[in-house]
Amino acid sequence: MKISVLIAIYNAEKYLRQCLDSLKNQSVKECQFICVDDCSTDSSVEIIKQYVREDSRFMLLHTPVNSGHSVARNLGLQHAEGEYITMLDADDWMAADAYEKALAVAERDGGCDCVLFRLMMYNDWDGSMYPFDSKEFSQPISGQEAFRLSLDWDIHGYYIIKRDIHLKYPYDATLRVYSDDNITTRLHYLHSRSVAFSDGIYYYRQHAESLTHKYSIKQFLFMDAFSLLKENILREIADGNIDAPVETLTYFENLRWINFLSMVRYYMKHRAQMTEEERSSVEQRLDQKLQTFEVERIENRFKRRFGYMPIKSWPLFRLQAAIFHRVYPLYRKLKIKS
Repeated sequence: MKISVLIAIYNAEKYLRQCLDSLKNQSVKECQFICVDDCSTDSSVEIIKQYVREDSRFMLLHTPVNSGHSVARNLGLQHAEGEYITMLDADDWMAADAYEKALAVAERDGGCDCVLFRLMMYNDWDGSMYPFDSKEFSQPISGQEAFRLSLDWDIHGYYIIKRDIHLKYPYDATLRVYSDDNITTRLHYLHSRSVAFSDGIYYYRQHAESLTHKYSIKQFLFMDAFSLLKENILREIADGNIDAPVETLTYFENLRWINFLSMVRYYMKHRAQMTEEERSSVEQRLDQKLQTFEVERIENRFKRRFGYMPIKSWPLFRLQAAIFHRVYPLYRKLKIKS
């Protein structure tokens, strides 16, 4: 078996046939398509069963309770037999020769444990497409370099990976959202001997809902995912698996600070939509995260700029953020007019 594909599915009837057809029509035939239904309440299961009846490469598994993509994918991972493993979201799809091209790169380079697809972004609201802005490379790079590039998503997280690496580092299910990509992808890159790009295309669907500005408290889970990633980086440093530990940790702490600042601004923008209980909960979460930063690692470009300063007192930091949130838009308007 060349490749096993993990598809976590929850109420995906609208897009599922396009996803599964793109697998059925792959030019590589030595494939295993593991569909894991995460307690769907629509017709997703009936659709999958049709493909299972018609094509022996399809397999249907079920989670006992709705648990999220990470748990569903890990259930599928237990049944994966392919030399390489990859995942496909149920609302996305693959070019017909995507796996053939990725496997050709992996087999050509011999020691290449991980091969990325070319990611095409598809706008569901108007049918337009454009390539993901990724740092590409014509020759394989080390896992260490890929890990560093992935920290701020200079490279994306859609790839095939050697089975033994994926089994050693399954999807992180600590959080229901965000931790799988933020943790697992980075560990896969770090522990690959080399990482390469292929011309196989993964089509990533962006939904119309992503255009809206509706507030969601789930956004603040990004901070938890970044904290978990830092814990993993510290663990990998302790195990001697990261070549430049001080530089890597400093670089990531600044990325984490940027993420924190964006969450504070998100809160300032949407706090009027929150209940009093939500505001209290979010402020408590922000305060807790603020206390975890190693200020000495934060770059001077943040320390010297109002609105970005890492002040450890939450009331003072909140005051800084509130002033900045009100003043900066006015400053931008005046600058544009001038």
